[in-house]
Parts: sequence; structure tokens; C-alpha cells
Amino acid sequence: MLCSLSLTSSSSSYPPAKSLKPHHLSPSPHPSRYIKFRTAHHENLRYLKAIGVIDPNNKPRQFHAPDAISHILATLKFLESKGFLETDFARLTFLCPELLSLNFDITDIEPCVPILDRRFTCFCSRIQGPTLNYLRQLGVAKLNVPSNLNAHLLNIRVEQMQARFEFLRSIGFSHDEAANICGRLPAIFGYSIENNLRPKVEYLVDEMKRSLDELKEFPQYFAFSLEKKIMPRHLHLKRRNAKIKLNRMLLWSDGRFYAKWK
Repeated sequence: MLCSLSLTSSSSSYPPAKSLKPHHLSPSPHPSRYIKFRTAHHENLRYLKAIGVIDPNNKPRQFHAPDAISHILATLKFLESKGFLETDFARLTFLCPELLSLNFDITDIEPCVPILDRRFTCFCSRIQGPTLNYLRQLGVAKLNVPSNLNAHLLNIRVEQMQARFEFLRSIGFSHDEAANICGRLPAIFGYSIENNLRPKVEYLVDEMKRSLDELKEFPQYFAFSLEKKIMPRHLHLKRRNAKIKLNRMLLWSDGRFYAKWK
């Protein structure tokens, strides 16, 4: 079954992982053990989020059920017994999301482990070698931290990254300025130029009447939704003849922002 697993990609970005260890799930029908079970389940979720296997930005209702979490932990434990490291799991499950499916039976995996290991090693060395070097040249840090963001970045081809970098150069940033922006916001390499970067630059300059220099101070501007966050807050401030720094405009919570600018 595993021999036919596909190599997929996505555009999620996530924060660095922390070091945690899983708890063994032991569900019980007895009410007196419910709190203990619930705590163990939450700690297992924290562990899987910390090593980058589960999206840490998911809301509680999107989390896997306890039986699914138990199945994922069993799969990871099996892979660990076959020589894979904990730091491999984020990249491995990113490349082969079928590993997280309840339909995946670990009893069928053993004959395919050498194939998976070769594919994983070959794919990583073929794609990640040049990518890793390029990211390091731009000053992207903590690339050795196991996270879904790093797993995603290391599977982006250098040509795609260079296109984003050259876009920043084309709108007026120097080589060092563009490199600094990419180093501070590495997720930018996964953003579409035509559907994300260019529209946001045009809105910043043409509608908000702001300088591109503000992006050097706050490149995280590109990470916010144009329709859901940037435009509504800009228009809200404009109606009040107010202008504040981009980071204050976008980083503040809705409650704090709209309370301050009533």
C-alpha cells in the first residue's frame, strides 16, 4: 500500500516545534477516569503539533478524534522502530499524508519501508540540497527545527523561490533588502505572485498611499488577508482620518483595534 504513496505539497505555515513526548491513550468508560483520559489526549495533540505532524493553527473542532491520534502515534512509533527520526516525521507526513489516515494499516508497511526510506532520502537530497543552500544564503534561520513550515520550504524548488525574490527586486528593493524580507518571512516563498504579493503591493502603494519602505520594517504584511484584514482595517482608519504603523494596524486583535479606533 505504502509503495504507491504520492508526494504532495501544500502552502501552510507553522511556528517552530517544541520538545514534548506523547502519552499513551487509555480511554475508559468510567467517569472517574474521564479527566485523566482527556488530559492525555490533549498532551498527545500538543506533542503531534510540536513535532509538526498536526497543524498547530487548527481550531479544537478540527482536531483528530482520540482513536485517530492513537493510530497516528502507533504509526510514528513503528516508523521510529525502523530507523526514522522524530525530526523526520513532519517532512515524512508532509510528503506522504496517507500515513495519517485511519485507513492506513501499519501491518502492511514493513515490506515497503526500504522503498519509502529510499524515496524519502532520494527526494530530500534531490530537492532539499539546492533549496537548503539557497535559503541559508538568504539568511533563513532555524531550518533544522522540525515543523510543517520547514517541511514545506525544503520541498519548494529553487526556481520558485528565485521568482519571489526577483519580484521583490522588481518593485524596488535591493538584493540585501529582498534577502532580509525573505529571511524574516520565509513563508513568502509559498505565496502566489499574481494572487497574493502583487495585489498587496499595489493596494499598499495605490490605495493606502504608503511607502514600500514599510515592508522592510514589517514584511509580515504579506501574510495577512487582503480582503479580510488589510482592506477593512485601512478603510476603518481612513474614515477616521487616522494613520498608524502597519504592524499596529494588522497585529492588534479585532477587539483591541476597534476599541482603540471607534
